[in-house]
Amino acid sequence: MVASAIFITDLTGKPLISRNYRGDIPLTSAIEKFTSYLLEVEDEVKKPVFHVDANGDFLGSEDVGCTGAGGETFVYVQHNNLYLCGVTCKNSNVALMLTYLYQLTSLFQDYFSTLNEESIRDNFVIIYELLDETMDHGLPQSLDSTILRQFITQEGNRMADDSKSKPPVALTNAVSWRAEGIKHKKNEIFLDVVEKINLLVAASGTVLHSEINGAVKMRSFLSGMPELKLGLNDKLMFEASGRSNQARAGKSVELEDIKFHQCVRLARFENDRTISFIPPDGEFDLMTYRLDTHVKPLIWVEAVVEPHRGSRIEYMIKTRSQFKSRSVANNVEISIPVPPDVDSPSFKSSVGNVTYLPDKDCVVWTIKQFHGGREYLMRAHFGLPSISREEVDGKGSGGGGSGGGGGGGAGMDTSWKKPIGVKFEIPYFTVSGIQVRYLKIIERSGYQALPWVRYITANGDYQLRMA
Repeated sequence: MVASAIFITDLTGKPLISRNYRGDIPLTSAIEKFTSYLLEVEDEVKKPVFHVDANGDFLGSEDVGCTGAGGETFVYVQHNNLYLCGVTCKNSNVALMLTYLYQLTSLFQDYFSTLNEESIRDNFVIIYELLDETMDHGLPQSLDSTILRQFITQEGNRMADDSKSKPPVALTNAVSWRAEGIKHKKNEIFLDVVEKINLLVAASGTVLHSEINGAVKMRSFLSGMPELKLGLNDKLMFEASGRSNQARAGKSVELEDIKFHQCVRLARFENDRTISFIPPDGEFDLMTYRLDTHVKPLIWVEAVVEPHRGSRIEYMIKTRSQFKSRSVANNVEISIPVPPDVDSPSFKSSVGNVTYLPDKDCVVWTIKQFHGGREYLMRAHFGLPSISREEVDGKGSGGGGSGGGGGGGAGMDTSWKKPIGVKFEIPYFTVSGIQVRYLKIIERSGYQALPWVRYITANGDYQLRMA
């Protein structure tokens, strides 16, 4: 990426602050072109990346790839009442420019809490310092607020003495995400394996779609510069280390779409599947992964709806936990859709609480603790209006006070029958079977650290269609 300049404007394109890094474009002219784009181009046609040719004409989508010689390319993002824009006259990496602008937005928010036009006007000095430190001659540098805060403070005392004027070692170090000299009274690290299940079940009971999205989250409170090694029951790791028997025995999982935090040594992982890293201090996501596999519904819900034309509608909801009895699902919420015109709700359940939410047209059955291998029943009864909207509008199939309401009869409107949604969280349990085999902590001083590991399975987009 080579960015010629970065500038920030309000929603009308009026410039608030700018920085010209390379001097290869006339900055005032570039800002005027950006303002013209905002004012002249229709909102539905605007794109976050556009090109202005040497004649000052905006190139439309049909001209992509035909930019020719000269002109500038603009890349911008909107945040609150601001536009953050980068401009280049080179063949730059646009995706990297967008990433820089989004991270710059997060950096400003970290410094000023709220990023808007007022906070920009109140913090010109610090913003100029941040623009200078986060980009050098158009090339992005460190945007880690933890590192930048060590030598760019809100009071602007960066030049108080000679030692403070020097950038911290972490800025030029290979380990830019961790400062040196960190000390904790108690050395601990907490590791959470969190898996969320996306599930869609047809009215017939067939699983139409299922996948697991997992994340290994860590909170590190370790002194010094520790080296950590994490071992999982990864199928490819077993095969690479010659333990194919364990891989075939079903004690391993095959992870897909793995994404690591920047602290992980990717070359080491590609070579022998070892996850080796120096962790940042505090909370971070070490890795995320996905498993596109068949998942049996952990919490099954069946709904029997009995409409009585023109008078009432009754529900019988049966739910069953399909996991081992030693596990417990906490804070289970089952959302059952109901017609929008029901009234007089009454409920009877074998466990938990039932609430009618008229603003969402649904009933929520809450079960605080749902043990494995259990089955519960809930009945709901609603009244219906005696005259349907179709009959009031003269569109009904016939007269008579017994005409159906929103939930009645064979001709009832079923557009309200959205899928049943389920929310839950099961601690000490993973659907995929992933396990942390070891977590080794190595530090030069040789201190003893306590690793804590926890497993959690929760709902993602978990839906069961009603019959």
